[in-house]
Amino acid sequence: MKKIVTILGARPQFVKAAVLSRIIAENNDFEEVIIHTGQHYDANMSDIFFSEMEIPVPKYNLDINGLSHGVMTGQMMEKIEEVLLYEKPDAIVVYGDTNSTIAGALSAKKLDIKVVHVEAGLRSFNMKMPEEINRILTDRISDLLFCPTDTAVHNLILEGFDNFDIQVIKSGDIMKDAVEYYSGFSEEKSEIISSLKLQDRSFVLATIHRQENTDDLAKLKTIFEGLALLSKQIKVVVPLHPRTHKILKKNNLSYNVEIIDPVGYFDMLELLKHCLLVITDSGGLQKEAFFNKKPCIIVREETEWTELVERGFATLAGSDKVKMLEAFQNYNNLTLDYTINLYGNQVGKSIYEALKKSLFV
Repeated sequence: MKKIVTILGARPQFVKAAVLSRIIAENNDFEEVIIHTGQHYDANMSDIFFSEMEIPVPKYNLDINGLSHGVMTGQMMEKIEEVLLYEKPDAIVVYGDTNSTIAGALSAKKLDIKVVHVEAGLRSFNMKMPEEINRILTDRISDLLFCPTDTAVHNLILEGFDNFDIQVIKSGDIMKDAVEYYSGFSEEKSEIISSLKLQDRSFVLATIHRQENTDDLAKLKTIFEGLALLSKQIKVVVPLHPRTHKILKKNNLSYNVEIIDPVGYFDMLELLKHCLLVITDSGGLQKEAFFNKKPCIIVREETEWTELVERGFATLAGSDKVKMLEAFQNYNNLTLDYTINLYGNQVGKSIYEALKKSLFV
């Protein structure tokens, strides 16, 4: 039987992998072995996703985390190579743009193992972002690229991918499948709305974790000052990433917002369903907001999901608290049409069929 190794390390990757892993298990055409690098190691950021979403338990947990980019990526490559030499897969599947993604892709490519990149072709055009470096390099050394949007495909064309021996497929966004599938029973699995005593559309959901914000204290302060100002008008609920929590604590910073521990996927879905809008620097949450018919204020200078901004579903505010408040007021007076299909349908199935075809050629 053909074998693939799936490499995961961070929350958005768990969500995406849950879709494809379920389809692989249902069809049983090839074996899947999961490696968890340990990049997200907090139980609320990692373990809970595997149990809640019924993702197969990783065969390997490398427990590599809390290190600098170079050290983390190097250690991941060393351990992943050991696993690949033992498992001898026909291909590896990597998701997104983390250190786990590039470490997996490089390890496999150097062993002449096919590399499949799900969520390929995205670009922020900001080379100061570690994620931008990871995604560009992963795309270039992959064999099969699944792009979520026309823009992603176009980015690859502009970079000359027509001249490379790499298959580029517009698949749509696999995260849409996850939201549609798990939303069907998230209310049964989550008590977060009642436990926090939240009313429908009575609060803003905010997440801040990206390095460009957390490592720049001036930016981080301004963003949280904007959230605190907004909290005078509406409750602001912030599931706080461990990195952000550590920096706020180290600098003795506190703000008048409702900070809660990181949440599992079902809790996050319920928060998305019931919030008024989303404020985030997360790429995944921008789309999850759209899938849940909620506008999004992006606290970054750019986004990979340009179609959301171009069509008015999201606004770029950077770390400007005035822009944050203006965007909030603007969305209070807007009615948006969420019937447009930006991200495809049955994406997991189309990725599975293309992957199977590639493996059995």
